[in-house]
Amino acid sequence: MRRLRSFTDTKKYSLHKETESSSPEETNAKHVPTLKVIKKTTDGDISKESLCQKRLATAVSISEFPFNKKRVRVLSNESRVSESLCGGILYWMYRDVRVQDNWAFLFAQRLALKFELPLLIAYIISPLDQVTTLRQYDFLLGGLEEVERECKDLLIPFHLCVGDTAVCLPEFVRNHKIAAVVCDFTPLREQLQCVEQVKAALPVNVPFTQVDSHNIVPLWISSDKQEFVAYFMRRRINARLNEFLTEFPPVVEHPYNNKNTMNIKSIEWKQVRASLQCDHSVEPVKWLEPGYTMACAQLQSFCVERLAIYSAKRNDPTVNALSGLSPWLHFGQISAQRCILEVMRYQSQYKDSVEAFCDEAIVHRELADNFCYYNKNYDNLKGLYPWAIKTLEEHRTDERNPTYAFTEFEGASTHDDLWNAAQMQLVHEGKMHGFLRMYWAKKILEWSSSPEVALKTAIHLNDKYSLDARDPNGYVGCMWSIGGLHDHGYPNRPIFGKVRYMNYNGCQRKFDVKAFVAQYNPNCKTE
Repeated sequence: MRRLRSFTDTKKYSLHKETESSSPEETNAKHVPTLKVIKKTTDGDISKESLCQKRLATAVSISEFPFNKKRVRVLSNESRVSESLCGGILYWMYRDVRVQDNWAFLFAQRLALKFELPLLIAYIISPLDQVTTLRQYDFLLGGLEEVERECKDLLIPFHLCVGDTAVCLPEFVRNHKIAAVVCDFTPLREQLQCVEQVKAALPVNVPFTQVDSHNIVPLWISSDKQEFVAYFMRRRINARLNEFLTEFPPVVEHPYNNKNTMNIKSIEWKQVRASLQCDHSVEPVKWLEPGYTMACAQLQSFCVERLAIYSAKRNDPTVNALSGLSPWLHFGQISAQRCILEVMRYQSQYKDSVEAFCDEAIVHRELADNFCYYNKNYDNLKGLYPWAIKTLEEHRTDERNPTYAFTEFEGASTHDDLWNAAQMQLVHEGKMHGFLRMYWAKKILEWSSSPEVALKTAIHLNDKYSLDARDPNGYVGCMWSIGGLHDHGYPNRPIFGKVRYMNYNGCQRKFDVKAFVAQYNPNCKTE
């Protein structure tokens, strides 16, 4: 009879006596620097080398770190690793496309080190994903190229597979005699369904676990139900923040990978790009580069150059005050937790800006994940609150003048030069300023034949052109603007009912509309 080794039992799993006898809170207090004792570096250095030193100062490796097992949940019936399966521990990478600062990958290495097994990564691209554009695939693949290079330096084989995930991944597990599979977490229905399909197709003796490495407080810990406003989500997260907002240990060169596990060919990325079956009409953007290194550079420039004015100027589209990190965060090429740790070092200098950024990057971002996970109608009107559904229904027959077809919206052919400029920014740059995104979506509601058409138009345009498309934040942004999600009712008015209203004059009072229009739509004249 083969021997089974449990990794769910605390005493068997832990590698150090001090962590066996201590709670996560106690071990974090003893071994992990808290935000109170972290000091800002004099030069604001957030280079890969500087971050490497911070991780090594935290722990030599994940095996020396008091890993908080609340980040993990077991998806399979089997929770023990079999000695007869010697192919290694597989990290199925999906949402978090990075090597370092990745709790899912760290957990996979922890298992591999404990059981003295090889460690592998697999990323699977589905060629049938017709809703993804070349712009988004180009950014994703750029990040994956850097992952492959980093893995090679750490003696960790990186495998890129093309095909149906529910077929490719179980086949990979069987062919390589994988002992356990670890995946990251996403709340969207297609990916949740994919995880269930993989779970059903994996060998019954292979443990399958999931780690929320995208949220600072794991979604299943922060709340077990849909939270309806930021206030309650903030209370839940703040109560857990000291436990989970810690420095990361490093992913290290893996000592148990042998010649067989490392005997893989380098990926021909040009061939991968040429084989993509996607929408090639939306070309890659040139104003930014993908990958962890560039994400770190973007974070450093924000902390040093823009954080000081973030609080006062973040709602002004004519001022470069935002972090600009959204594309890298969406593709998991940088950890939100890393961003928070670095921004928090400036709390004594820019208190208001740090608090504002943390509220957006922690509470509102994780509230979006909460909504999409617990409400399966996150992209249609059925997911709205009853008061919003009622008020939109009551104003369904209100006169809409003008109304525009989808092609007119897409081509920025409305009468509103500010809206057109915002749409052109989205089309050409793959992003839109956060304040204008609200105005943009609300005007789509005002100029569409129905709320359903408006929501569909907003989501379609965002998912086609934005680099951070098909993201919980994108769905929540459209649902907030068009259906009052996470908001409250306002005085009744035509079309909008009690949903919050925005107009052109209000924008003029907040920022220089002429300047923004001239930058993104110079052929339009501002009234």
